[in-house]
Amino acid sequence: MTQLSIGDIAPSFSWISHDGQNMTLSDARGKYVVLYFYPKDNTPGCTIEAKGFASKHDEFLAKNAIVVGVSRDSEASHKKFAALCDLTFPLISDKLEEVCNAYGVLIPKSMMGRKYIGIDRSTFLIDAQGKISKIWRNVSVLGHAAEVLSCL
Repeated sequence: MTQLSIGDIAPSFSWISHDGQNMTLSDARGKYVVLYFYPKDNTPGCTIEAKGFASKHDEFLAKNAIVVGVSRDSEASHKKFAALCDLTFPLISDKLEEVCNAYGVLIPKSMMGRKYIGIDRSTFLIDAQGKISKIWRNVSVLGHAAEVLSCL
């Protein structure tokens, strides 16, 4: 598993978001990127986290930052989730786990005795030069968006 550190160049990737936006990480140079990984659309913790980022989205934009959410859910699932939560930032479908693997967020998990590999709720703050300036692992969703915003 990739173990990224503060100061590392953020692994590059391209995406087509739930709203059809086609971008690469390098397209965001000159801006901060809040790249957050979450386990599953329409689950309680993920909904709280997404709504937290949505409620502060204008403040992130004012600080020259874009927010991007990543999970392994389908684009169709992301569209429904974005509509339900009134999200105005892109959600990326990483069904092939390429971005998750590049950022080292897939970990062994267990639920009700069932073991599986899942996403460790993580956020990476990438600076305007494309370097990782802050990493949050095993995120607690309440107040997380405000905490990330305070680091800009």
